[in-house]
Amino acid sequence: MSAPQSTPSPQLIFETLGGYQRSAALKAAIELDVFSAIGKDGATAASIAKKTSAHERGIRMLCDGLVAYGLLTKADQRYGLTAESAFFLDRGSPAYIGSTAAFLTSDVLLQAFGKLTDSVRKGGTALDRDSTADENPMWVNFARSMAPMMMMPAQAIAQIVASGPGPMRVLDVAAGHGMFGLSVARRNPAAEVTAQDWASVLQVAQENAQRLGVQDRFRKLEGSAFSVEFGDGWDLVLFTNFLHHFDTAACEQLARKAHAALKPGGKLGIVEFVPNDDRVSPPPAATFAVTMLATTAAGDTYTYAQLERICANAGFTKVERHDLHPTPQTFVLATK
Repeated sequence: MSAPQSTPSPQLIFETLGGYQRSAALKAAIELDVFSAIGKDGATAASIAKKTSAHERGIRMLCDGLVAYGLLTKADQRYGLTAESAFFLDRGSPAYIGSTAAFLTSDVLLQAFGKLTDSVRKGGTALDRDSTADENPMWVNFARSMAPMMMMPAQAIAQIVASGPGPMRVLDVAAGHGMFGLSVARRNPAAEVTAQDWASVLQVAQENAQRLGVQDRFRKLEGSAFSVEFGDGWDLVLFTNFLHHFDTAACEQLARKAHAALKPGGKLGIVEFVPNDDRVSPPPAATFAVTMLATTAAGDTYTYAQLERICANAGFTKVERHDLHPTPQTFVLATK
């Protein structure tokens, strides 16, 4: 006899269609600073409500939802933090990343995904303004919001490329918050970093350079990565979370430009969400392609084989892969 077949459940469909409710609950908790109000000692709904100037009923219902989502614990009517929420969502933690909600749930991203059906039909973003458009203000929001989330991969990269104490010239292309180049400067006191991006975005990077104490070794290069002159003699050029906005032809154009700007033996460092060859795993890299469909005209995620080919076609002779665990990103290092 054949084994009985289990009845399919619609739960995954319901959870996926209602995913916006989960993100809205987390955003509300971050904006109210619920996780900090709970802290390491835990708290009741009444105590949290008092600390956050919110209604006790509202706090109780929100926190119960967060328990169900796996972001809080509950015992004897007291709420507690999970390991993840304590590490990343309590303002008392040096790893706090609550600011990312301002970008990840921003109006422009919500609008882009609201038009996803049209983007699928079109094969590219249905927004009136592509995220790669000149001086797009969304990148100022990105720079201000996402810097804390990038600290872990930025520090990992600095360990790889800045192991020596000698002088080092670094060009951080489309630098945004600037954390990748600035982390190299913090690790190597002889490194000088030039951040390239739009002027409004570079203001954020400059603020971060001052906050990290490396402003005396920080320079700005304003303009488009495609049109501004990179110069030459660089030891390291960084493309961090940048290439995925463009098609392979544009990626190769940028890689060739980086190759020409590097001194012999110089390196190009690329940070990306890199899917496996099947393009459906691992999930963070695989699903990021949908974000590119929703927000760009021609962007995509690229497998390691594709990134190797882009680098080889640009003239690089050696390409290495470094997976930046526990983050979902990959660092590709190509040598001229």
